[in-house]
Amino acid sequence: MRQIMVNRQQMITERNESHVISGLGAVGPEPEMREKLMLFGQFVGDWEIVEARYPQPDGTEIKKNGEIHFGWILDGRAVQDVWMIHEGTPPRPVPAGTTIRFYDPKIDAWHSIWIAPKYGVIQTFVARMVGEGIVLEGQTKEGYPERWIFSEITTNTFRWRAVESHDNQSTWKLTEEMRVQRRTPASNTHTSPNHQL
Repeated sequence: MRQIMVNRQQMITERNESHVISGLGAVGPEPEMREKLMLFGQFVGDWEIVEARYPQPDGTEIKKNGEIHFGWILDGRAVQDVWMIHEGTPPRPVPAGTTIRFYDPKIDAWHSIWIAPKYGVIQTFVARMVGEGIVLEGQTKEGYPERWIFSEITTNTFRWRAVESHDNQSTWKLTEEMRVQRRTPASNTHTSPNHQL
């Protein structure tokens, strides 16, 4: 009897651990808002972090590799991603955190929420297109102004960096930078929004 109970509990645990949330994923953008949603919808798919570098106070840098996966969620009204860093030998992808973004027509901008349970971090940003790039504005966990910037965006590559200011935005210090490329090259990201997380 005890073995039967143990086996049953194991089956319940395995089922719960592998459960996919019904209704979360979506096959594409909400049609009526498609044009606005493609600001981040253009990134839907799987990406390799070719190089991530983290400048240190002593002038050195920590360098890593990883991957990012973007997908449509919530009936195509939002975009979620998962950022993963490769760790160990051989390298294995370890989730660093996830972002949920949605367009708000009332402010003609995006709300972006970064959640990183591993580091106990939650950050909120407001994102807009600025020139040829995308700028997310928020604060560090210490309360300093911070910007996350997508730039040099092409169909299959982009540059991402984080900067923060400690002098009322007179100057900005680079804290992270990543070069990213799409795993499967796409001829037009606007016509392939079917990836789901």
